[in-house]
Parts: sequence; C-alpha cells; structure tokens
Amino acid sequence: MTIASTIDALTFPLSGTRLIEASAGTGKTYTIAALYVRLILGHGLQGAELLPPDILVVTFTDAATKELRERIRARLTQAAAFFREKSADNDDFLQRLRADYTAEQWPACAYRLELAANWMDEAAVYTIHGWCNRMLQQHAFDSGSLFKQEVGTDDQELLNQVARDYWRRFFYPLSATACQAVYKLASSPEQLASALKPLLFETEALGLECPQTDIAHVFRDWENWALQRDVLENRARSLWSDNLQALLALLTQASESGVLNGNLYRKAGFADKLRQLAAWAGGDALDPDSLAKFGQQKLQAGLTKAHQDKTPLFVQTAFAAIDRLAEHAASEIDIADLLTRHAIHWLRARYDAEKQRIARMTFDDMLNRLDLALRGDNGERLAAAIVKQYPLALIDEFQDTDPVQYRIFARLYPAEAESGVGCFMIGDPKQAIYSFRGGDIFTYLKAHRATLGKHYTLSTNFRSSKALVQAVNRVFIHADSRRAEGAFCFKQQDYNPLPFIPVSAQGRQEVWVVENQAAPALSFWHLADEHAIGMPAYRRQMAATTAGEIVRLLHGGNAGQTGFKTPGGDIRPLQPADIAILVRSGNEARIMRQALAERQLRSVYLSERESIYASPEAGDLLIWLQALAEPRNERKVRAAIGTATLGWTYQTLHRLTLDELAWEQHLERFIGYRERWLQDGILPTLRQLMSDYALPARLQNLADGERRLTNLLHLAELLQQAGSRLEGEQALIRHLAETIAADQAGEESVIRLESDANLIKIVTIHKSKGLEYPLVFLPFICGFREVGGRDRYYRFHDAEFNLSIDLHKSDDGKASGDKERLQEDLRLLYVAITRARYACWLGVAAVKIGPGKTSHLHKSAIGYALGWEAGMAATELNARLTELKADCPAIDIAEPPAAGPDIYRPAAAE
Repeated sequence: MTIASTIDALTFPLSGTRLIEASAGTGKTYTIAALYVRLILGHGLQGAELLPPDILVVTFTDAATKELRERIRARLTQAAAFFREKSADNDDFLQRLRADYTAEQWPACAYRLELAANWMDEAAVYTIHGWCNRMLQQHAFDSGSLFKQEVGTDDQELLNQVARDYWRRFFYPLSATACQAVYKLASSPEQLASALKPLLFETEALGLECPQTDIAHVFRDWENWALQRDVLENRARSLWSDNLQALLALLTQASESGVLNGNLYRKAGFADKLRQLAAWAGGDALDPDSLAKFGQQKLQAGLTKAHQDKTPLFVQTAFAAIDRLAEHAASEIDIADLLTRHAIHWLRARYDAEKQRIARMTFDDMLNRLDLALRGDNGERLAAAIVKQYPLALIDEFQDTDPVQYRIFARLYPAEAESGVGCFMIGDPKQAIYSFRGGDIFTYLKAHRATLGKHYTLSTNFRSSKALVQAVNRVFIHADSRRAEGAFCFKQQDYNPLPFIPVSAQGRQEVWVVENQAAPALSFWHLADEHAIGMPAYRRQMAATTAGEIVRLLHGGNAGQTGFKTPGGDIRPLQPADIAILVRSGNEARIMRQALAERQLRSVYLSERESIYASPEAGDLLIWLQALAEPRNERKVRAAIGTATLGWTYQTLHRLTLDELAWEQHLERFIGYRERWLQDGILPTLRQLMSDYALPARLQNLADGERRLTNLLHLAELLQQAGSRLEGEQALIRHLAETIAADQAGEESVIRLESDANLIKIVTIHKSKGLEYPLVFLPFICGFREVGGRDRYYRFHDAEFNLSIDLHKSDDGKASGDKERLQEDLRLLYVAITRARYACWLGVAAVKIGPGKTSHLHKSAIGYALGWEAGMAATELNARLTELKADCPAIDIAEPPAAGPDIYRPAAAE
C-alpha cells in the first residue's frame, strides 16, 4: 500500500500525471485556484508561462464550470493585488509565492495575473461533454467529425423509432407460436426500447456478447420446442381428463391419510391445488412448478417415511406424463437472454447510424466519438494536436469519471509521462456515489493503480467544527479497525486503494449551543428494542422524532438560547433554513415532509426529479382544458368545477346543481375563458380562472398548497409554449393528454422548486454532494436496497476493475453486485455525515426487512461501520454504539427524544 503525500500547493510538481485526493471540506477548489496561479506565473515550470486558454480545466456540470471560473478569476485578482502590494493579505500561500520572486519581478507578475484574470471569459474551463464536442469541431479533419451537428438532450423518440424498425424486421415474419417467445422480452417496441435502454449505453460492459447472430434460427429452435411442449401438455391433459375423478380421489386420500409429506403438500391448501389441477386438465394455464409437484417423481419423493411402501400408487401414466412435460419444460432455450443480446447489438448499431445520418448526437456521443477518433488511424496526430493546445489539464471531480472519459485523458496524458505535459486528477474517491449514471469508483481505482507513487492528499478540513471532524474520524477509524476489508470495503491483504485517512480541522469560530450549552457534534439516536424493528415502523418513528426535535430546537432559537455562539458571546438564533434533512429516496422525503407538516414546519424538497405531467394537477388541468374548449357542454364544465384542485366540497357542488342562476354564471365564465384563450392564449386564461376561483388564497392554507400552485403555473407556462406550435384547442388538449400518457420527463418538465424561503431543506444524499449545511439530520441512515429480484440484471466489476453484466442473475453475480452496493452505501454514509458544519444526528435501530425476526442491519452501511454481524440480537446494538464512541467526547448516544405533539410557532407569531 502506498501512502499519499500531503500536498503543498506551492511545491507540488507541475508536470506528469498525478492523483490528488481531496476529502470532504479540505479546500479542493482553493487548491485548484492556487495551482492555476502558479501555472499563469510559470512558477516551477522553468519559464514556461501559460495563459488561461492553455490550461484545460474540466468538471462535470455547467454550474461547476461557472463557479470554478469565478473562483479562479477572484484568486488571480487577489494574487495580482498582493503582488502590487495593494493588499496586506495574510494568505500563507501568496506570501510564500511572492517570496520566491524578487521585488523587481513583482510588477511583471502582477501584470500577468491581471491579464489572466481579464482573460478568464476565454479560459478553457469546460464540462467534459462540452470539451469533447469542442475538440471534435476544432479538429474535425483528424477526428472525422462533422463541423456542425445538432445536440439532442432527449432522443427517446429516435430510439423508439429504431426499436420499431427492429420489431418489424425480426418479429413481423414470425409464426403465432414463435410470437409467444417475443412476449418473454417485451409486448411492444416502446417497451422493448424502455427495457433495453440502460444496457444500450453500457458499451464498456462484459457479459453482453452476442454469440448467436442468426436470430431466425433461434426462433425456429424455440418454436420446435414449444410445439413439442404443446404435444406433451395435450397428451398429459388427455390422460388426466380421462381419469380425473379417480386421480383426484387418490390424491385426496393420500393427503388426508398422511401418505404425503405435510410440509411439501400442505393439507390446508391441498383442495385448492387439486381444483387448479382439474382446471388445467380442462385447458386452463398452470405454472410449471405447481404442475410438476403432481408428477410421478415428485409425488413418490414426497411420501412420508412411514408410507414408503405406497410408491406403486403413483406409478400411473397420467403422473408420468406430467414428468415428461416437466422434463421438456426444463430444456427450454433461454430465448429472452438471446433476444436481449441480439437486440442490444442491433439497436445500438442502428441507433448510432441514424444519429450519424441526421447529424445529431447526444452527450454520450461526444465522449464516444472523441474516444474512437483517438483510437483511430489519425489518433496520434489528433492527440498531439490536443496536447499542444492544452499542455496541462486539471480534472475536477475525477472520482465521477467513467471508463470512456478516463481512456481519453489517459491517451492524451499517459501516466508514465514525467515532463513536458501534466494532468492532475483531483477528486475524492470516498464521494464516488454516481454509479447509476455511469461514473464509477472503479475507473478511479484504475487511475490509482496507474499512478502509484504519485498520490497526494489534502489533510485539513475547512468546513466543519473541530468536534464534528473528530467524530467523523472516529466513525471511520472504528470501521477500519473492525473490518478486515477496511472502512470502505476495498482492502485486500496489504493493498487498500481506498483507505480512510483522518484529517485535521481548522475549525469554526462559532459554537453550536442548545439552551446555552455546547451540544454534541455527532448524535446517535438509538431506537432500542428487544426485537428487530421493521423498516416502515423505523422510518415512521424516526420521522416523528426528527420533526419533534426540530420544533424543540427552533423554539429554543426563538428564545435566543439555541443557535450559533460567536466568540463575542452573542448567539445567532437557529433558523429553519439552517437545517437539512438528508434522505435516499422520494418516498423517504414524503414521509419526512408529512411528519414536518403535522407540526406546521414548512419544508422544501430540493431533489425533485418527477415529471410535472405525473402530478395530480396535470390531470385536473386536462379536465379544465376540455371544459374551456367546449364551455356549452355542461357535463365537462361540471367535471372541471369538481376537480380536486379547485377543492369544492360535495355540499357546495350539490347546492350548485340546485341553483340555476349561479350555474348560469359559471357557464358564462367558461364561455368568457374560451374567448380569452382564442384571443390571448392559454396562460392568461388559466391565470384568470385561478384568480376568479380564488385558487392561490385557498391553496396557501394547505400544507402542500405552495407545491400545487407552483405545479399549476409551471403547467400553464408549458402549455403556452406548446400552444405557440400547435393549431387549435383540440391539438393542445391532445398534446397534454399524450404527454401525460407517455410519462417521459424532459429537463423542462421536471417539477420546479416551489420556494426558496426560510424553509427546512430536504434533499437526497446524492444531490447534497458538494453542498454544506449548518445542521444535518439523517433519520433513515439504516436504510438500504439490497440487490435482488427487482433488478433486471446484476452489475459488478472483475478483479481488473472491468464492468460485467449478469443477465442470468446468478448467485455469484448477486453477491458481487450486492457487495458493490454496500461499498457505495458506505461512500454515501461518508458524504452524508460530512455535509454538516456543526452537528449531525443519525437515527439507528436494529432494522429488518420482511416478517422475520432477524435484524438485517449488517446489510446497511452504518451496520458495517458498527461491526454488526448477521444473526446478532437487537439488544447488542447499544454495545456496538458504545464501542464506536469509545472515549470520543464529540459523539453522543441517546434514546430518540419523545415525539411530542407540539407544533412550531414562528417567533413573529408569538
């Protein structure tokens, strides 16, 4: 195992390929900006000064590129002022940097830094996809790319078209019997595209090879098998039908007299099984496993020990016929697997060809085409041109790099290169949590192995309080000592590519106090019980506890006794916006928001990715549009007025049916709405309708009213945009109905944030990465989603860190996939508890899945960190927590505070 060196931004070598591990809160962006200043000055480059267009800085989002560009610009400006002696900055890095130059050189250095700061708008700071696209365009001849191509963010319709082509070409010629095989995979082209879409883009994966390219031959073999199965099944049915009553009587007698084993053939449901068997004999379907139980072999094997002499009773042609049918059924070709492999390769090739034909590419194509170009005939010349253009590259968030991205940079900046060019890969492998979108830690591990001896680390946390850093260190040091595979489950003998390296803390000036007393930095709420607790009950209790504790803390803030104490002794009161609750899923967010709403605590969910068209408001809006288009159709107008969004009670609606004058007024309103729609468009029409029916005022009084009103306004805007492209009311109605039915969310149709007011933030752990909050609650940290039956296939990596796909869902594949799931859950745990500045709370219990009594805590990340083992009693949890705490004063273990009925009363309302 190689030990990483602590990085010094002033002496860090500015050449070669190097890996910098930046743990959470250790100043990654600060370090990037410091290295950038040195590169501009040529410090350590033997006079090879660079300018912003020469230094490639790559990150993964547009927001990150803007932030990086501005942070670097600010740092250049700060450094220039320091060299001009216009500021008395006590920054240690700048003081040491300036000391490396003579006073006569300072004005020239300042000028160069100012020039670079003014040039930052032209700086080579890009997203990885944007940079690849730029390289394809700038080096079109060497890359073999078109000068201009349309970039599509959502090519689902093109993929559906390709799937329909595949369906027509390979499935239309099939016989009725062979068509049954198709339904094992999909029932429509759109379902085929949806099912295979994730696998289409796993271009680096092993296990998707297609050994059988002649799919027609596969269908013929399966059809022959199916025809033979039908013959055998018809023969078995005939034998059973001819002697049905005698066979049923024999089986009934065998069950009642105890001839058959009661565990294999339970008496309670035996009569139902026989009825199903009789229905099968008459032509109904019966699953193969249930049918095979009544074959000769299974019946004879199911005799009790006391009745082994009854074997001849079941030597009958009807029972033997079921055996022959079961034996033939077991020989079925795995046609779903063969079809999947064939379809993946055909769809992938045709999809790429279609995009090339219409000069369109997706974001993934930008990467793949540059990668292919670098491996093509002109690859050497293209690589040389790019490296000449960018002699030095800084790759931010490198832990999220996928295999294609790494292959591109490894081709341009080889790991063995020591001088001339440089590539600095900066990231934190402990925060690699995006395997679901392609970025996986195993790419980082390849780079780690390729750069042995050139590893660096940032060792000081600037985000969190000293107490919290001490507590986090203790959690992972404990996991490292308890587990042979290390804190993050990657250690193999003496080699650990992902060790936990404790960091020191600069600390914060403020102190977190509760009722004027310094409070623990890391609190474990232990939900103690003699038995394991089910996951629904665990979530429900922890949500209530969290909401109740937040009410107590906020009331303490209102009283000026809970908050953040400054060195001067003043307390900044705790506000709702200081609090973040981190969850794993939308379901957990809903549970938490409900518990908060019951105590009148307002919150906002910052990780909403659902389509606005899946909301209840979209369905109600469709009913409104149908009424607006035909305002003289009383049935449609009544339906519109009766929607849940308008919120009229049954009694009010009933009174309306009896009041003819009032009803006429509503009809006149809707006639006026239609005229406004035709004249001004649908947006002002809907706004008028909402105003006339006092919708904003009514929704404001509901717990989710702000959310619902935001949805309505968002939908109105989208319909206005669609209306500008469509002719007539019915076209817009049809567009809305089809979009709701399609259930496909583009970026513009993702539900919007309803408010940015002083609210409690609920955010997924994935979304929280890179962010920080004063206080963090992790009420459901014991949750996990085991790899298993719900997954269509298993993903895992081999010893060489190559991705493999297991379509057969073998036990070994499941074990490997679930181990990687646990590894990522451990990294999610690290991300979650390092978001806080001052304090973090974790809800812990001996959780279980299903009706059994055994705890499954060992399958969770927190269970792994605690050293929890399968089969441990629930009462052991307190001892494990105490062992983790040891003598760390920053960690507190306590029972969850009682979830009282108190509701939140803001200070202004008191």
